[in-house]
Amino acid sequence: MNATARPRPAPSILVIEDEPSVSAFLKAALERRGYTVVEVSSGATAVEQLQSGAFRGVISDIRMPGEINGADVHDWIRRNRPELSGRIILISGDTANSETQSLLASSPTPCLEKPFRVQKLISTVEKTFGTP
Repeated sequence: MNATARPRPAPSILVIEDEPSVSAFLKAALERRGYTVVEVSSGATAVEQLQSGAFRGVISDIRMPGEINGADVHDWIRRNRPELSGRIILISGDTANSETQSLLASSPTPCLEKPFRVQKLISTVEKTFGTP
């Protein structure tokens, strides 16, 4: 490699979270650790990003307002971006919900239950996506 060549930055982590405070927490924790983050607040916007963007992984809330929730995004990734299907982390404040339980039971995808500590987030991200 010559002296002028710069290493390409690693692709970003796509964070899909409709609560601004949770999104800000995730972004700050991940960026402090050295990851690059793209934030979106809806499943529909996430799918738009996923259609054309390169991502090292996806962190998605399961329950979000709008027509496309986190479970729908998870399913879309499985069908359309299979290379990312093992690089998804779900987050939820409602793991008692039957739809959420069904999704988690049928998938090896890790899920962080809100509220979670920064160290739990980082260890799950490093295990699922690798280190920055």
